[in-house]
Parts: sequence; structure tokens; C-alpha cells
Amino acid sequence: MNTLLVLLGPTGVGKTEWSIRIASALNCSIVSADSRQIYRGMRIATAAPTSEQQEQIPHYFVGTLSPETYYSASNYEQDVISLLNELFAVQPVVILSGGSMMYIDALCKGMDELPTVDETLRRELQELYQREGLDPIRRQLKILDPLFYDQVDLKNPKRVIHALEICLMSGRPYSAMRTRPEKKRAFRIVKIGFTRDRNELYNRINHRVDAMVEEGIVEEARGFYPQRHLNALNTVGYKELFQYFDGEWTLVQAIDKIKQHSRNYARKQLTWFNKDQEIHWINLSESEPDVMSEVMRLLEQEG
Repeated sequence: MNTLLVLLGPTGVGKTEWSIRIASALNCSIVSADSRQIYRGMRIATAAPTSEQQEQIPHYFVGTLSPETYYSASNYEQDVISLLNELFAVQPVVILSGGSMMYIDALCKGMDELPTVDETLRRELQELYQREGLDPIRRQLKILDPLFYDQVDLKNPKRVIHALEICLMSGRPYSAMRTRPEKKRAFRIVKIGFTRDRNELYNRINHRVDAMVEEGIVEEARGFYPQRHLNALNTVGYKELFQYFDGEWTLVQAIDKIKQHSRNYARKQLTWFNKDQEIHWINLSESEPDVMSEVMRLLEQEG
């Protein structure tokens, strides 16, 4: 049976490097599971594969959409399933690599069938958010879906606004529409999680941010500054620099905040992934872990 090899882990752990090495050994393609790498022009901030890496190994869902495009985990599920039907016709293994938890779950477990959100409603809620902040949207969500209100990260505008959109479109609580059983896929799924000792991971994240500054992330973010209201640009690396451009922080403060928020995101990713008992973990901090042997063992074992 065809196999989707899912390589996941926190930001900065080394997924891109290992995905390319494993893809080279298996002679297969890589599908990105990064909700920001999918957008064009955001290469430095999202640590997207370089053009040289993409020439070495075919990559999909990297730099394919304009930041203005609305794209959800549900869209991603449908698009990747369609692509996998094509890829599996010519290769027995495809690698899914990334750290976007919702994208990985959407593909591996399936998304709930939610109503399509009317563009007028979406625009009205975005305008309300830009005009008055998240508080009025939170208040509406608390009335319409108190259960989800108690569960959601109330500081995450994407999650809060999306939940209210679904409530208003369906006339039902969003929480009541998130209970479908896991979908069965027509391919095997093998999940491998990369991790490192905490201090090493945090040092890698800090060094990567410094490297991004040297590569030109400040200039990359400045080019997007007029569009800062777009959801795609509400990402670590840009939102801190936008505050620097606004004069709220110095550049040094903004860079420190990028490092801090990246470390926080890595913790959040690990907390999410640790709930998944299907993940086989490999600690890259251990003395020369034989990653390739472990990958091949798991592929053969799962088969």
C-alpha cells in the first residue's frame, strides 16, 4: 500500500534538512505542511526551502498562493488529497513535512464538513476586527458558542474569527460541528517526530532568527507592511517587525521578541504533537542518531 511519511516537529528542529535527505534516499517528493510557506514572498520569515533545495527534490505547496488568498486547513486537506492521488501513481512513498498542527491533522484525520463562509460576512468581521479589535468578536462567540469560547486561544484572531464565522453561517455552535469520526485514508500513514533537548532547540531557534536578519527578513517584512492586516502576515517574524516599523519597539527589541515568540510556538507545537500516540519520536540531540535506519525500520514495520 502507498505510504504517506509524515515528518513533523517544532520550529527550528531541522525538518527541512532531514526531509530532503530522506526524500533523496527514497526518491520521492515532499509536500509542505506549513500554513505560511504556502504563500509567495515569505521565504525568509517561514524558513522555506531554497530554490536550490526545491531543484534537488520536488516540493509542493511552497510559495504557491498570494498572501491575499483565503486558505484554510479544509482547503489544504482537499488539495493535498487530490495531489497525492497523482503522486502515488508514480511513487510508493510521499513525504509530508512541516509543523502546522491543523494542516497535519486535516490531512491525516480529516476535517469537519463546515459551511462555506460568505465573503461579505468574512469581510465584515475582518473590518470589525481592524476597527475595534478582537473584543467584540469574542463577546459574540461567547454568546453563540460558550463551549468553544472556553477552549479556544482567545488571543488567536484567526481561530476566534473563524469560529464566529461558522456560528453565524450555520446558525449552530461551532463546537457542535467538530465531532466527526476520523476519516479513513486510502494510504498508510507513518508519523515520525523530530525533537531535540530543550536548550539545544532554543539555541537553534535563536541562531536561526539571527540568520534570518542577516538574510534580509527586515526588508522582506517592510515590503509587506502596507498589507499588514492580511491574516497570512499575522505570523512570527512579521508581526514583531511591524511593531518596529510602527515605532513601538527598537529593532533589537523586535528581534528578541521574534526569538521569544518562536520558542513559545515550539513549546505549543510539542504540546500538541505529544497528544498523538501514533508519532514515533527521534531525538536529534542524541549521539549520532541513525535516522535513516529508523525511518526504514518504521516503513517496513508499518507495512
